[in-house]
Amino acid sequence: MPKFIYDQLGNPVGYINKKFIHTLKGQAIGQLNGNDVHKMDGDYVGELHNGMVVDTSKPDPGKIGRRGDPGNAGYYGIPKNRGAVEIEYAVVFYKLLDNAIYVDEAINSYKQKFI
Repeated sequence: MPKFIYDQLGNPVGYINKKFIHTLKGQAIGQLNGNDVHKMDGDYVGELHNGMVVDTSKPDPGKIGRRGDPGNAGYYGIPKNRGAVEIEYAVVFYKLLDNAIYVDEAINSYKQKFI
């Protein structure tokens, strides 16, 4: 069972499978290096904190390099809203969506809110 990633309103936006972050439909859009979150090309995005990808304002650790393409990890369904969470950091999951290609209109709508 994957570990889901949420936005600040508690809506699921993606999930973690091994060392990769995927959209809810399974497309790989990011990679993990410890708690550091990077795009697939290795650019730093933020940190995993409380089930969200956030900007903790820590120094950028730099690129980690591309670890290959894990392929589509599959669709695990969409979990229920976990409830809104107040945090001191800005949620930056949308930065992982910059170069993602989607066939799901709901994800495209979500992406357009932030770009």
